[in-house]
Amino acid sequence: MLRELLAEDGSLFVHLDWHVAHYAKAVLDEVFGRDQFLNEIVWWYYNKFQGNVNRFASNHDVVFWYRKGQDYTFEPQHEQRDTPVRQIKRVWDKKSGKIVNAKDSDGRVLYQDATHRTVDDVWRMSMLQPADTTENLRYPTQKPEALLARVIASASREGDLILDCFCGSGTTAAVAEKLGRRWITCDLGRFAIHTTRKRLLGIPDVRPFVVQNLGKYERQAWQAAEFGAASEAQVTAYRRFILDLYRARAVEGRVWLHGIRSGRMVHVGGVDAPVTMADVTSIVAEFRRATGTGKDAPTRSGVDLLGWDFAFELNETARQQAGAAGIDLRLVRIPREVLEPKAVEQGDIRFYELAALSVKPKVKGRQVTLELTDFVVNPDDVPAEVQKAITHWEQWIDYWAVDWNNGGDAFHNEWQAYRTRKHKALEKQASHGYDAPGAYRIVVKVIDILGNDTTRVVPVEVR
Repeated sequence: MLRELLAEDGSLFVHLDWHVAHYAKAVLDEVFGRDQFLNEIVWWYYNKFQGNVNRFASNHDVVFWYRKGQDYTFEPQHEQRDTPVRQIKRVWDKKSGKIVNAKDSDGRVLYQDATHRTVDDVWRMSMLQPADTTENLRYPTQKPEALLARVIASASREGDLILDCFCGSGTTAAVAEKLGRRWITCDLGRFAIHTTRKRLLGIPDVRPFVVQNLGKYERQAWQAAEFGAASEAQVTAYRRFILDLYRARAVEGRVWLHGIRSGRMVHVGGVDAPVTMADVTSIVAEFRRATGTGKDAPTRSGVDLLGWDFAFELNETARQQAGAAGIDLRLVRIPREVLEPKAVEQGDIRFYELAALSVKPKVKGRQVTLELTDFVVNPDDVPAEVQKAITHWEQWIDYWAVDWNNGGDAFHNEWQAYRTRKHKALEKQASHGYDAPGAYRIVVKVIDILGNDTTRVVPVEVR
């Protein structure tokens, strides 16, 4: 698939260690062709200390470099020598059209001290160390920026497009941004995307970028593979699976209420669309009809609404609508871990209730100041070790951003504040001046320390 995505003058770099590199090499030869293989680069990390082992210590990884076509980009790289080397000085001879030895007026060969060398296929670069406070994000498998800088600088030019389909901590995207390349990066892990976003925002004068959530395609494929292709039977099996993980019992004969747990009704949202206010309206209406009727009637005036994604501000408006009908509504996120068989088998599935965010706007003329005043997370759904570390509500927030004039479309990140290891205090106020009077729709997005996002819509009018 990556070969098909490559431009005709593009290259692929594959990084592996000694365990499986030789297997991947055979596959790469088959896919690209042996003639398209350019280099086996040895990354020698001389600062990895393994102690006593019963063999030669493994202190290198390999990077395979393949081209797609005959016409590819290559910019030779140079590095400083540890010790200058005395070499014969070479110059271009215009008469012969050749590179020749330089000589003085008496015909004696001239020498020079070479302080730099052309990089070969052994790259001497240190690994990231725990003591590194500038680059190391403590992310497993994180690579040093120097490694990616050499890859990108040697095989692309400014303005070229770089793809990293397993972004991890975002090293490739960060380096590509700094080197003036365009980039696309992706990952299945929510923590990886969150880490990458924060890292990019820390780059001075970073260009605007978009975070796209394409997870529903993965969920749709998972649903079809796990529960079959027949639509009605597939949906029923999917709902029962989620209800079992949520420790709820399935109920029959209802459209919007799919299960019951401790007397509360349970709704299971679909895999391919966010839960909307229209869904909440239908759930409330069916709950009223179900009250006091049949063996599966609710015994408590409450509904747990399980969903993968939720529409903007649903957390606030849905609670208000349900509350007006006398129903206690909980919005609960279905965790991505349900897609992972090992997590399901081990019982490592935790459902988290959406957090409640309080934002106070202050309007003075055309200037609007927002202040975060509270952020409530349901403690019942938070691991005990995390709860113990929290002493104030703002510690739940890792990052927050503002779209100052949202038109009902995608969220546009126009301002942000986030924690770093050096700056652990969270900035809780943000201000913006509008050019013209009118009504504006501000959207505030908070990412908590568990990686969940919460949004709040704040309507304001400036004069």
